[in-house]
Parts: sequence; structure tokens; C-alpha cells
Amino acid sequence: MKYLVLFSIIFCNPSSKEIKSFPIQKTDAEWKKVLNEEEFKVLRKKGTERAFTGDLHDKKEKGIYICKACNHKLFSSDTKFDSGTGWPSFFKPIKEENIGKESDFSFGMKRMEVHCANCGGHLGHVFEDGPNPTGLRYCINSVSLKFLTEQK
Repeated sequence: MKYLVLFSIIFCNPSSKEIKSFPIQKTDAEWKKVLNEEEFKVLRKKGTERAFTGDLHDKKEKGIYICKACNHKLFSSDTKFDSGTGWPSFFKPIKEENIGKESDFSFGMKRMEVHCANCGGHLGHVFEDGPNPTGLRYCINSVSLKFLTEQK
């Protein structure tokens, strides 16, 4: 019986995750100095903003979207589309290596979490129901992003 319990803790517990290392490392106290409460909740604690409330959801200008925590380049406005979900959606990142992905089993479902490859900040999730050419929908929290207008 004790072996079954141990197996469940190690192999079946979605909260037992491997510790990952990112180029930018900060303590929670250090992140709280540079992020507001909502940004900290989403970026560092894997929260989510309510649908249709983010200030970047309806943004149409040309530019790039960067990580709110570390300014790492993540998505281009050229890949943004209206998914109807209430969050900014993109069909691909600027570079695949700029983001990381890991399985997320929270809320009783299997999803693919997306995070910043530079600081580990939680961005949102990626789904396989997006438009061509990738068929992917990166569903990203506005609060995780900053927008930089394209310079002409």
C-alpha cells in the first residue's frame, strides 16, 4: 500500500514538477518589486485574467508583444488574430525558442502551458485549433505582455 501512495505522489501528482532554470532568476520578493499584484498572480503563480478584460485583446496596431516581466520578444502583431476567446491570440511566436511549453493538468484537463523562455513567466496556453499556417492558437494573458509599437 505504501508503494502505491508513493507512486501516486511521484507520478500522478500534477503539482510535483521538475525545477526549471531560466536565464533570469528572481525570488518572489524581487518579482513583487517589479510586477503589480495581478501581474505577479498570472506571471509567477500561473493565474489567468478574466476573458475580455485585458487591454491588449483588441489591439490592432503593428508591433511586437514582449514579456511584461523581462522584456523578452514573444509575438508579432502579424501573427495575432481574433479567436473570439477573450484573450489575445497568436498563431506562432516570434521564435520558437523564445517560449517554453509544458503539460498542465490543472482543473482536471490536459493543456499545454506556454511560458517565457527567458524568465519562466506564465503566459497562457497553446491549443491546436488555430488558423493556418500553423493550426495553433497561443491564447495569452494581456497582463503577461507589453506592446511595443512598430517604429516606421
